[in-house]
Amino acid sequence: MYSSTFIFGKKQFDERFHQLDQAIAETAKSIPGYLGEEAWENPQTGLFANVYYWESLAALQALMHHPKHLEAKQAQAEWLDGYEVIVSQVLRTYGDGKLEGLPTAQGRTTGAAA
Repeated sequence: MYSSTFIFGKKQFDERFHQLDQAIAETAKSIPGYLGEEAWENPQTGLFANVYYWESLAALQALMHHPKHLEAKQAQAEWLDGYEVIVSQVLRTYGDGKLEGLPTAQGRTTGAAA
């Protein structure tokens, strides 16, 4: 499994941003290998993070090379006050099994990490 974490600062979002954001979200969900996503805000720093989970690097790259994603990347300076993307290979996930609906829960073992 892979994750891509998109960390960003916000500027003003306009209608074009919202349309592209929606189109990218729909595209991501339609790609075979998309597992899900989570969104977080850090009130101390004012930064936001979207974490996307993928079965394979090829699935992630399919979104990265999609025309709508490339269009948004070209215009990011209009809406974002800086960004960073972290692409990671997930080695393992674990937990107590009480949280449902997480994209990382597929195939998870319960208990401490090995």
